[in-house]
Amino acid sequence: MSMKNVAHQIVALLKDAGIKRIYAVTGDSLNFFNEAVHEDGTMQWIHVRHEEVGAFAATAEADLHGIACCAGSSGPGHVHLINGVYEAHKTRVPMLVIASTCATYEFGTDYFQETNPIKLFDDCSCYNQMITRPEQVQRMVQNALQQAISKRDVAVIGLPGDVSEMEAVQMNTSSKVFFTEPQIRPSELEIGRLAQYINQAEKVTLFCGVGAKKAQKQIVELSQKIHAPVGYSFKAKLDIQRDNPNEIGMTGLLGTASAFQSMHHSDLILLLGTDFPYKDFIPTNKTIVQIDIEGEKLGRRSIVDYGLVGDIEHTLKAVLPFVEARSDSKFLDKQLEAYQKVKDDLMTYVNDAGSECAIQPEFVAHTIDQKASDDAIFLLDTGMSCVWGARYINQRRDRIMLGSFNHGSMANAMPMAIGASLTHPDREVIAFCGDGGLSMLLGDLATIKQYNLPIKLIVFNNRALGMVKLEMQVSGLKDQETNMVNPDFAMVARAMGIRAFTVTQPEEVDNVLSEALELKNEPVLIDIYTNPNALAMPPKISFTQMKGMTESMAKLMLSGHFEEVWDTIKSNYKHLKSL
Repeated sequence: MSMKNVAHQIVALLKDAGIKRIYAVTGDSLNFFNEAVHEDGTMQWIHVRHEEVGAFAATAEADLHGIACCAGSSGPGHVHLINGVYEAHKTRVPMLVIASTCATYEFGTDYFQETNPIKLFDDCSCYNQMITRPEQVQRMVQNALQQAISKRDVAVIGLPGDVSEMEAVQMNTSSKVFFTEPQIRPSELEIGRLAQYINQAEKVTLFCGVGAKKAQKQIVELSQKIHAPVGYSFKAKLDIQRDNPNEIGMTGLLGTASAFQSMHHSDLILLLGTDFPYKDFIPTNKTIVQIDIEGEKLGRRSIVDYGLVGDIEHTLKAVLPFVEARSDSKFLDKQLEAYQKVKDDLMTYVNDAGSECAIQPEFVAHTIDQKASDDAIFLLDTGMSCVWGARYINQRRDRIMLGSFNHGSMANAMPMAIGASLTHPDREVIAFCGDGGLSMLLGDLATIKQYNLPIKLIVFNNRALGMVKLEMQVSGLKDQETNMVNPDFAMVARAMGIRAFTVTQPEEVDNVLSEALELKNEPVLIDIYTNPNALAMPPKISFTQMKGMTESMAKLMLSGHFEEVWDTIKSNYKHLKSL
């Protein structure tokens, strides 16, 4: 291949690795790389307004496509990338970061915009190196890409501006990268012991994480063979829920009571491909067997009796012939009955749609679930938007749901929707945006318009940092500095050329959502004024939390905020009833 300079050589390597886009704000030390991308003509340069948005968008693309790239120029560009790069690192997706920087002869002189990318990205990458000579390029970029793919993590390449314009040098090393899919499973002895654990237990619950998503067929087969209920983490919901008659929902902070109770009533819990972080929701007095492809995760979240290393699909394939079929389904039937009650309880929030400027967010989320396409991609902001997506968006056929599930960053939904829409332009992309999250990166609505991405942005506008408000209340604190004076989001969107609606009445929700989803080829923002006092109770309510909520309400009343206390009680009487 003919290459003019190092920048062209890097572009050729990225193209061969399957990278389709570069998300970046161009300038300074990135300019030669930018020029090389455009001269090649096969990759798209996505001009975001903020590098953090680019990194979030690339994270979504990496999750959906298997590899992605973002870039930032000099010190400010690197620092802006950091939060989105942490997202990719915590989500465990393969992403390459091009951190272009000042010329090599300026290193160490406190030059204008000089930072040290090696130090800066050290905590959020698996590979982090600086190119200083053309002879390094081929091997270093190939190695960065291979490590990102193999470790499912972030690789960072520092690219000084002067090096990018140097003459390229071809080396006698590989320029290809390899997307491998090894089959990893425990030994025969371990498989035999796993079968013993399953066969000897009377009541078994399967709890599945995102590491089990390729094993959906085997999970259903095992659960039906031994009549075991199947719970799942948030990240795994839509994968494990698909065609699964024995699913009983989620546990954890955003979950519901059914999966929590099933795990606590079991003799044996199988943790399958999950690194579930909320240890307080996992029993400490049950037999637990954990299977994960990464052995270092065994036992770090719960008291595990037996741990195995293997991918869930092939481990279950190996153990299924040795698992004894059962006829007694009493335990499963009881858990499915409890799950049905949970689903019925959730619908009570849907049936009460709310009032003017206090529309129930559960009603909004359920309506979206009913109207969205069967292969829609949902992006969820962290906070209350996450709760409504977790509880009311369900699998239809091939839906996908992404969010900042590990890093827990605000403002992720809209940027991730950019990456999802570019990766799958033929699919419906719906972002659940909190008003707090959208406000953080509001400027990149202009990016959505510039590329005319047909994203549907649903703003759950509760005029508050809702999840923070709840956190403070259950701690017995007054919810101070959580209220927000928002702009007219619909007007802001229109100013950027995006069609927008404002919804203040519950009866408007259905028609506006229908109209928005019918606009297949353009972006739409819907600003929905939701109930600011809607709460999201976890499946396990501690006495301390109840005491804290009582103290918080008392403090508000003593401060003269009786009306807010009364609105909170009225909005959540169904929660109180279920408790």
